[in-house]
This record gives sequence, C-alpha cells and structure tokens, in this order.
Amino acid sequence: MHPDPQPLVDVGDDDAHWADLLSPTRRRLIASAGLAAGGLASASTATAAPRGDSTVNTTEPGRPGFRTIVPPPVKGSSPWGQATASEPTPRPASVRPGEATLPTRPRAYTAIKSYHAHIYFDEDSFEKAALLRRWAAERFPVELGNWNLEPRGPHITPSFYFGFTNDLLPVLVPWLQLNSLGLTILIHPNTGDGRADHLHYALWVNRAQPVNAYNWPAPKPGEREPLEEVFPNVVPTVPLET
Repeated sequence: MHPDPQPLVDVGDDDAHWADLLSPTRRRLIASAGLAAGGLASASTATAAPRGDSTVNTTEPGRPGFRTIVPPPVKGSSPWGQATASEPTPRPASVRPGEATLPTRPRAYTAIKSYHAHIYFDEDSFEKAALLRRWAAERFPVELGNWNLEPRGPHITPSFYFGFTNDLLPVLVPWLQLNSLGLTILIHPNTGDGRADHLHYALWVNRAQPVNAYNWPAPKPGEREPLEEVFPNVVPTVPLET
C-alpha cells in the first residue's frame, strides 16, 4: 500500500498566524465586520427601549421611541383652500389680453407704410451697437433715432432705432442679417396698429427678447392710432457693398 498523500497546503495554526501578521488589510476587514455586527445588535435592542429614552427613534408611529423627523405643520388653513391638487386645468380665455377674434380675411400688404429696426445692446455690446449705427447711417437714407440708454416705450433694454421706407426692405433686412455683429434686432412694420406691429408682425435678427407691448393703449371706437411715418434724416456717404 502507498502511504497517504501529504496535503499540499499546511493549514496549521502557525500558517494562519503568519497570514494575519502579513495581511493588515485582512485584519482591518475583520475588525470592521465586528463593529458592524455590534451596531446591528445595538439597533435591535434600541427598539425595545422605553419611551423616555431620548436616544431612540423608531420609524413607525405608535411604537416606543417614535419621533417625527419633520415637525408638524403650523395649525391653520391655506388661503387657496385644501383642494388645489385636484383642480382641473382650465383653458385661458385669451393668452394675449385684449386680442381680437380671428379675422375673416387677410390684411392687404399695402397696409405697411414703413419699417422700424430696433437694435438692442447693453454695457458689454455698446461698441458693437455704435459701429452698426455708423455703418447704417453711412450707407442708407434712414431716419436715425437717438440713443435710448434706459427702457423706452415697449423696449425693455437700451436700444436705438432707425426707420426706413418699404423699398429698402429687400436690401436692409439681408444687410442687417449679415452685419448684426451678434446683436438682437427687432424689425417691425408700421401699419397704424402699434401693438400688433411690435407683437405679431415683427421679424427678429438673432435672438428674440420680450417686448412689453401687451398693454399698448388701444384706440377708442371710431378713432385711429396715429401712423408712425418715416422721414429720413441722414444722407448716405459710402457706396453699399455688393
């Protein structure tokens, strides 16, 4: 008979001792596992602690030691009532207060008598606005307005404007698109309806921004709003690039 084979690994106490000495990570894992087990045991005994123990806080109302995490609300009632969460979604009568009903026929394009271009700027872009203003005045027979450094009329930021006649529209709009310098520009017609001109008939170059024209005063019955006419006040001095 052959003798019993010897085990390939000696599992004696000496080897286990040396493994512990050479593996601090293993010792730390064993130590943390013992602390976790001790914590679980402490938690299980805490649920049975008397109500007066301030260190106990169970999660189920009515059990000994329960304390609310969020304080109870102040007594009283909301002025909006108690059923707002179940209210149906209403349909507004009009998103734009005072807007007329749908027209029965289109408006004639000849109602447009002229155009305004409003160029908006701020403290970081006023130099671009000055350059664009000079370029336009050098090349087009426009009615150039003054600088508005504060909100004026329906315009909520600093701006300047120039007015131009209908015949310049196919040239000035592409020119502004290519030479806006990144500024926001509102182009609107003048039809004798200032509110609609600024809100519904407008064109934008680059980003649009709010226009505060919803409360534009409407003409009284039988009256017409004065039409904004354009009277050019600059003479071009530079040939237009083509």
